[in-house]
Amino acid sequence: MTTNTGSQVRKPNMLDTFKPLLIDGAVPLGSYYVFKDALGMSTFAALAWSSVVPAVRTVWSLVTERKTNGLAGLILVVNVISLLLSLVSGDPRLMLAKDSGVSSTVAIGILVSVWLGKPMMTAGMKPFLIKGDAAKEAAWQRLASGAAAGSAAFRRKENAFSLVWGVVLFAECVARFVGAYTIPVDTMVWLGSVFMVGAMVIGFVVSGGLAVEPMERMLKAEVEAGRVDQQAVAVAA
Repeated sequence: MTTNTGSQVRKPNMLDTFKPLLIDGAVPLGSYYVFKDALGMSTFAALAWSSVVPAVRTVWSLVTERKTNGLAGLILVVNVISLLLSLVSGDPRLMLAKDSGVSSTVAIGILVSVWLGKPMMTAGMKPFLIKGDAAKEAAWQRLASGAAAGSAAFRRKENAFSLVWGVVLFAECVARFVGAYTIPVDTMVWLGSVFMVGAMVIGFVVSGGLAVEPMERMLKAEVEAGRVDQQAVAVAA
């Protein structure tokens, strides 16, 4: 039986991990058209001001909530550096190409974390699979620590989840960069968001089938194994 000790806790959602990427893709897109079409700014000025919006949003979130998502921090750093470089050059295509820097920074960070054996995406996936269940939390710890029979397979799937996202985001980075210098600027402004959404869909589908679903089954089996062990200890006592 689960006891409710206070206000209802919202169930974790894996989308929360990617919320900064989603928001910082949608907000600049909408603000670009407001600045360019409604306010009559030049293409470069509209791109510049629309890039400032997500940076300000991230800083505001940090100040008011006194915390920041890891991806949001990466996005802020890349946006600020790229924006400064773009302002120096005055090139709207470089302004668009900076978006690929966000994807590449996140992608490389994820891939390096897999290589180091500390997959970055686990932080977003684990709450989604555990859902606040103490038995699942204990099962996860046994599987992740090597104490369970299925630990090796579990760790491979954990690494596979981050690997999929690293590859998908890196592919999106390449697509954005190539598009920034080969596709008309006005078209690439909205097409960049299409690339991002497409990458997210591919990432969720592939990582779900390759890693999330098998890990859910492994967790369920380990929970049952833990209950059997507890019953055996109780009988023996």
